Amino acid sequence: MASEELRPIIVKRIKKVAGGHHGGAWKIAYADFVTAMMAFFLLMWLLGSTTKGTLQGIAEYFQTPLKVALAGGEGSGDSSSIIKGGGKDITASEGQVKKSDADRNKKNYNLKDAEAALALADAARLKVLKEKIEAVIEASPLLKQYKKQLLLDMTTDGLRIQIVDEQNRPMFASAKADLEPYTKEILHEIGKALNEVPNKISLSGHTDASSYSSGDRGYSNWELSSDRANASRRELILGGMDEDKVLRVVGLSSAVLFNKEDPLDPINRRISIIVMNKQAELSASQDGGSIQVADDATVKTQPAE
Repeated sequence: MASEELRPIIVKRIKKVAGGHHGGAWKIAYADFVTAMMAFFLLMWLLGSTTKGTLQGIAEYFQTPLKVALAGGEGSGDSSSIIKGGGKDITASEGQVKKSDADRNKKNYNLKDAEAALALADAARLKVLKEKIEAVIEASPLLKQYKKQLLLDMTTDGLRIQIVDEQNRPMFASAKADLEPYTKEILHEIGKALNEVPNKISLSGHTDASSYSSGDRGYSNWELSSDRANASRRELILGGMDEDKVLRVVGLSSAVLFNKEDPLDPINRRISIIVMNKQAELSASQDGGSIQVADDATVKTQPAE
Protein backbone atom coordinates (compact mmCIF):
# COMPACT_ATOMS: atom_id res chain seq x y z
CA MET A 1 0.00 0.00 0.00
CA ALA A 2 2.80 2.34 0.84
CA SER A 3 4.42 1.89 -2.63
CA GLU A 4 1.19 2.64 -4.41
CA GLU A 5 0.78 5.89 -2.47
CA LEU A 6 4.23 7.11 -3.45
CA ARG A 7 3.74 6.55 -7.30
CA PRO A 8 3.98 9.92 -9.13
CA ILE A 9 1.04 11.09 -11.20
CA ILE A 10 1.94 12.02 -14.86
CA VAL A 11 -0.39 14.34 -16.70
CA LYS A 12 -0.11 14.49 -20.57
CA ARG A 13 -1.18 17.75 -22.14
CA ILE A 14 -1.82 17.89 -25.95
CA LYS A 15 -1.54 21.31 -27.48
CA LYS A 16 -3.99 21.76 -30.34
CA VAL A 17 -3.27 24.46 -32.96
CA ALA A 18 -6.26 25.64 -34.92
CA GLY A 19 -5.65 25.84 -38.71
CA GLY A 20 -8.53 28.08 -39.71
CA HIS A 21 -11.68 26.79 -41.24
CA HIS A 22 -10.00 24.09 -43.42
CA GLY A 23 -6.46 24.00 -42.29
CA GLY A 24 -3.74 24.51 -45.02
CA ALA A 25 -5.64 22.83 -47.86
CA TRP A 26 -7.11 26.15 -49.04
CA LYS A 27 -3.67 27.33 -50.12
CA ILE A 28 -3.31 24.45 -52.55
CA ALA A 29 -6.75 25.06 -53.95
CA TYR A 30 -6.03 28.78 -54.33
CA ALA A 31 -2.77 28.07 -56.16
CA ASP A 32 -4.60 25.74 -58.54
CA PHE A 33 -7.23 28.39 -59.14
CA VAL A 34 -4.65 31.11 -59.91
CA THR A 35 -2.81 28.77 -62.28
CA ALA A 36 -6.03 27.90 -64.07
CA MET A 37 -6.97 31.59 -64.40
CA MET A 38 -3.52 32.40 -65.72
CA ALA A 39 -3.82 29.67 -68.35
CA PHE A 40 -7.32 30.86 -69.23
CA PHE A 41 -6.30 34.50 -69.73
CA LEU A 42 -3.23 33.42 -71.70
CA LEU A 43 -5.44 31.30 -73.95
CA MET A 44 -7.90 34.19 -74.42
CA TRP A 45 -5.03 36.53 -75.31
CA LEU A 46 -3.62 34.07 -77.82
CA LEU A 47 -7.01 33.57 -79.45
CA GLY A 48 -7.59 37.30 -79.61
CA SER A 49 -4.26 38.04 -81.27
CA THR A 50 -4.24 35.16 -83.78
CA THR A 51 -5.45 35.54 -87.35
CA LYS A 52 -8.62 33.90 -88.58
CA GLY A 53 -6.72 31.64 -90.95
CA THR A 54 -4.51 30.35 -88.17
CA LEU A 55 -7.54 29.71 -85.96
CA GLN A 56 -9.09 27.66 -88.72
CA GLY A 57 -5.84 25.74 -89.03
CA ILE A 58 -5.80 25.02 -85.29
CA ALA A 59 -9.43 23.92 -85.38
CA GLU A 60 -8.71 21.67 -88.33
CA TYR A 61 -5.75 20.17 -86.53
CA PHE A 62 -7.86 19.18 -83.51
CA GLN A 63 -10.58 17.81 -85.76
CA THR A 64 -8.28 15.80 -88.06
CA PRO A 65 -4.75 15.94 -86.63
CA LEU A 66 -3.41 13.14 -88.81
CA LYS A 67 -4.52 14.85 -92.02
CA VAL A 68 -2.85 18.12 -91.07
CA ALA A 69 0.30 16.33 -89.98
CA LEU A 70 0.57 14.56 -93.33
CA ALA A 71 -0.60 17.34 -95.64
CA GLY A 72 0.88 20.28 -93.76
CA GLY A 73 -0.80 23.57 -93.03
CA GLU A 74 -0.42 26.99 -91.49
CA GLY A 75 0.88 27.17 -87.97
CA SER A 76 0.85 29.80 -85.27
CA GLY A 77 4.16 31.00 -86.61
CA ASP A 78 2.66 32.08 -89.93
CA SER A 79 3.75 35.52 -91.06
CA SER A 80 0.14 36.69 -91.05
CA SER A 81 -0.01 36.21 -87.31
CA ILE A 82 0.53 39.14 -84.96
CA ILE A 83 2.53 36.92 -82.63
CA LYS A 84 6.13 36.90 -83.74
CA GLY A 85 8.00 33.71 -84.23
CA GLY A 86 11.11 34.59 -82.30
CA GLY A 87 14.54 35.59 -83.38
CA LYS A 88 16.57 38.67 -82.65
CA ASP A 89 14.46 40.84 -84.91
CA ILE A 90 11.02 41.32 -83.34
CA THR A 91 9.75 42.77 -86.61
CA ALA A 92 9.79 39.19 -87.88
CA SER A 93 12.60 39.54 -90.41
CA GLU A 94 14.13 36.56 -88.62
CA GLY A 95 12.68 33.55 -86.88
CA GLN A 96 9.86 31.16 -87.66
CA VAL A 97 7.43 33.84 -88.81
CA LYS A 98 9.23 34.61 -92.04
CA LYS A 99 10.59 31.16 -92.60
CA SER A 100 7.64 29.89 -94.61
CA ASP A 101 7.53 33.08 -96.69
CA ALA A 102 11.26 32.88 -97.32
CA ASP A 103 10.93 29.28 -98.44
CA ARG A 104 8.12 30.14 -100.82
CA ASN A 105 10.00 33.12 -102.23
CA LYS A 106 13.10 31.01 -102.62
CA LYS A 107 11.15 28.42 -104.60
CA ASN A 108 9.66 31.16 -106.80
CA TYR A 109 13.07 32.67 -107.43
CA ASN A 110 14.51 29.25 -108.20
CA LEU A 111 11.69 28.60 -110.67
CA LYS A 112 12.25 31.95 -112.38
CA ASP A 113 15.99 31.37 -112.50
CA ALA A 114 15.43 27.94 -114.04
CA GLU A 115 13.04 29.37 -116.66
CA ALA A 116 15.50 32.15 -117.48
CA ALA A 117 18.33 29.64 -117.80
CA LEU A 118 16.24 27.47 -120.14
CA ALA A 119 15.32 30.49 -122.25
CA LEU A 120 18.98 31.48 -122.54
CA ALA A 121 19.98 27.94 -123.47
CA ASP A 122 17.18 27.84 -126.06
CA ALA A 123 18.29 31.15 -127.59
CA ALA A 124 21.91 30.00 -127.67
CA ARG A 125 20.89 26.76 -129.40
CA LEU A 126 18.95 28.65 -132.08
CA LYS A 127 21.84 31.04 -132.59
CA VAL A 128 24.16 28.09 -133.20
CA LEU A 129 21.62 26.70 -135.69
CA LYS A 130 21.54 30.04 -137.52
CA GLU A 131 25.33 30.04 -137.80
CA LYS A 132 25.29 26.43 -139.01
CA ILE A 133 22.76 27.17 -141.76
CA GLU A 134 24.78 30.21 -142.82
CA ALA A 135 27.87 28.01 -142.97
CA VAL A 136 26.00 25.43 -145.08
CA ILE A 137 24.94 28.17 -147.49
CA GLU A 138 28.51 29.43 -147.82
CA ALA A 139 29.90 25.94 -148.32
CA SER A 140 27.40 24.92 -150.99
CA PRO A 141 28.01 26.37 -154.49
CA LEU A 142 24.33 25.82 -155.29
CA LEU A 143 22.97 27.53 -152.18
CA LYS A 144 25.47 30.36 -152.40
CA GLN A 145 23.85 31.45 -155.65
CA TYR A 146 20.62 32.09 -153.75
CA LYS A 147 22.22 33.72 -150.74
CA LYS A 148 20.29 36.97 -151.21
CA GLN A 149 17.02 35.07 -151.27
CA LEU A 150 17.66 33.31 -147.96
CA LEU A 151 16.93 35.62 -145.05
CA LEU A 152 17.75 34.53 -141.51
CA ASP A 153 16.94 36.53 -138.41
CA MET A 154 16.04 36.06 -134.75
CA THR A 155 12.51 37.02 -133.68
CA THR A 156 10.59 36.84 -130.41
CA ASP A 157 9.30 33.42 -131.54
CA GLY A 158 12.68 31.97 -132.49
CA LEU A 159 14.85 31.64 -135.58
CA ARG A 160 13.09 32.69 -138.79
CA ILE A 161 14.26 31.42 -142.17
CA GLN A 162 12.64 33.05 -145.19
CA ILE A 163 12.98 31.94 -148.80
CA VAL A 164 11.89 34.83 -151.01
CA ASP A 165 11.35 35.29 -154.72
CA GLU A 166 13.33 37.51 -157.04
CA GLN A 167 12.09 38.98 -160.29
CA ASN A 168 13.89 36.49 -162.51
CA ARG A 169 14.40 33.73 -159.95
CA PRO A 170 11.09 32.54 -158.43
CA MET A 171 10.95 29.74 -155.86
CA PHE A 172 7.72 28.36 -157.33
CA ALA A 173 6.16 28.10 -160.76
CA SER A 174 3.96 31.08 -161.52
CA ALA A 175 0.56 30.87 -159.77
CA LYS A 176 1.28 27.26 -158.79
CA ALA A 177 2.57 25.30 -155.79
CA ASP A 178 5.20 23.50 -157.87
CA LEU A 179 8.67 24.09 -156.46
CA GLU A 180 11.60 24.81 -158.75
CA PRO A 181 14.43 22.24 -158.59
CA TYR A 182 16.79 24.64 -156.82
CA THR A 183 14.08 25.40 -154.25
CA LYS A 184 13.89 21.71 -153.44
CA GLU A 185 17.65 21.59 -152.94
CA ILE A 186 17.51 24.55 -150.59
CA LEU A 187 14.74 22.97 -148.53
CA HIS A 188 16.57 19.64 -148.41
CA GLU A 189 19.67 21.29 -146.94
CA ILE A 190 17.62 23.28 -144.45
CA GLY A 191 15.69 20.15 -143.47
CA LYS A 192 18.90 18.35 -142.54
CA ALA A 193 20.07 21.27 -140.41
CA LEU A 194 16.75 21.56 -138.56
CA ASN A 195 17.25 18.11 -137.05
CA GLU A 196 20.21 19.51 -135.11
CA VAL A 197 17.81 21.05 -132.58
CA PRO A 198 14.75 19.59 -130.79
CA ASN A 199 12.62 22.68 -131.45
CA LYS A 200 9.35 22.50 -133.36
CA ILE A 201 8.82 24.54 -136.53
CA SER A 202 6.03 26.59 -138.03
CA LEU A 203 5.62 27.01 -141.79
CA SER A 204 3.76 29.88 -143.46
CA GLY A 205 3.22 30.62 -147.13
CA HIS A 206 2.90 34.17 -148.49
CA THR A 207 1.93 35.63 -151.86
CA ASP A 208 1.95 39.08 -153.36
CA ALA A 209 -1.26 41.07 -153.79
CA SER A 210 -1.81 39.96 -157.39
CA SER A 211 -5.10 38.09 -157.29
CA TYR A 212 -6.74 35.47 -159.49
CA SER A 213 -9.44 36.52 -161.93
CA SER A 214 -12.02 34.69 -159.84
CA GLY A 215 -10.96 36.60 -156.71
CA ASP A 216 -11.36 34.85 -153.37
CA ARG A 217 -14.48 32.97 -154.42
CA GLY A 218 -12.57 30.18 -156.17
CA TYR A 219 -8.95 29.10 -155.96
CA SER A 220 -7.26 32.19 -154.54
CA ASN A 221 -4.04 33.36 -152.95
CA TRP A 222 -5.24 31.78 -149.71
CA GLU A 223 -5.26 28.32 -151.25
CA LEU A 224 -2.06 29.02 -153.17
CA SER A 225 -0.13 30.15 -150.09
CA SER A 226 -1.39 27.13 -148.12
CA ASP A 227 -0.44 24.73 -150.91
CA ARG A 228 3.02 26.25 -151.19
CA ALA A 229 3.55 25.95 -147.44
CA ASN A 230 2.53 22.28 -147.56
CA ALA A 231 4.73 21.62 -150.58
CA SER A 232 7.66 23.13 -148.64
CA ARG A 233 6.83 20.91 -145.66
CA ARG A 234 7.01 17.81 -147.84
CA GLU A 235 10.39 18.81 -149.26
CA LEU A 236 11.81 19.49 -145.80
CA ILE A 237 10.80 15.97 -144.76
CA LEU A 238 12.25 14.50 -147.96
CA GLY A 239 15.49 16.27 -147.08
CA GLY A 240 15.65 14.35 -143.82
CA MET A 241 13.74 16.50 -141.34
CA ASP A 242 11.70 14.60 -138.76
CA GLU A 243 8.03 15.02 -139.69
CA ASP A 244 7.06 15.32 -136.02
CA LYS A 245 8.90 18.64 -135.85
CA VAL A 246 6.14 20.41 -137.79
CA LEU A 247 3.70 22.06 -135.40
CA ARG A 248 1.83 24.39 -137.74
CA VAL A 249 1.40 24.97 -141.47
CA VAL A 250 -0.56 28.05 -142.55
CA GLY A 251 -1.26 30.05 -145.69
CA LEU A 252 -1.42 33.80 -145.17
CA SER A 253 -2.04 34.96 -148.75
CA SER A 254 -0.99 38.63 -149.02
CA ALA A 255 -2.17 39.49 -145.50
CA VAL A 256 1.40 39.99 -144.26
CA LEU A 257 3.39 41.74 -146.96
CA PHE A 258 7.16 41.87 -146.79
CA ASN A 259 7.21 45.10 -148.77
CA LYS A 260 4.14 47.06 -147.79
CA GLU A 261 5.02 49.94 -150.08
CA ASP A 262 4.83 47.69 -153.13
CA PRO A 263 2.24 44.88 -152.69
CA LEU A 264 3.23 43.42 -156.09
CA ASP A 265 6.94 43.18 -155.28
CA PRO A 266 8.16 39.59 -155.92
CA ILE A 267 9.81 39.55 -152.48
CA ASN A 268 6.31 39.32 -150.99
CA ARG A 269 6.11 35.79 -152.43
CA ARG A 270 7.96 33.75 -149.83
CA ILE A 271 8.04 30.77 -147.51
CA SER A 272 8.70 31.52 -143.84
CA ILE A 273 10.06 28.82 -141.54
CA ILE A 274 10.16 29.63 -137.85
CA VAL A 275 12.20 27.37 -135.58
CA MET A 276 10.20 28.11 -132.45
CA ASN A 277 11.53 28.68 -128.98
CA LYS A 278 9.80 26.96 -126.06
CA GLN A 279 7.53 29.90 -125.30
CA ALA A 280 6.28 30.04 -128.89
CA GLU A 281 5.78 26.26 -128.90
CA LEU A 282 3.66 26.51 -125.76
CA SER A 283 1.59 29.33 -127.22
CA ALA A 284 1.04 27.48 -130.50
CA SER A 285 0.14 24.24 -128.70
CA GLN A 286 -2.61 25.84 -126.63
CA ASP A 287 -6.09 26.41 -128.03
CA GLY A 288 -6.30 29.90 -129.37
CA GLY A 289 -2.53 30.29 -129.24
CA SER A 290 -0.83 32.10 -132.07
CA ILE A 291 2.61 32.80 -133.42
CA GLN A 292 3.50 36.38 -134.12
CA VAL A 293 4.27 37.04 -137.77
CA ALA A 294 6.85 39.80 -137.79
CA ASP A 295 6.87 41.87 -140.95
CA ASP A 296 9.21 44.66 -139.99
CA ALA A 297 11.37 46.13 -142.71
CA THR A 298 14.56 45.48 -140.74
CA VAL A 299 14.50 41.91 -142.01
CA LYS A 300 15.45 43.18 -145.46
CA THR A 301 18.87 44.12 -144.19
CA GLN A 302 19.50 40.68 -142.71
CA PRO A 303 20.16 38.17 -145.53
CA ALA A 304 22.21 35.09 -144.83
CA GLU A 305 25.77 36.18 -144.29
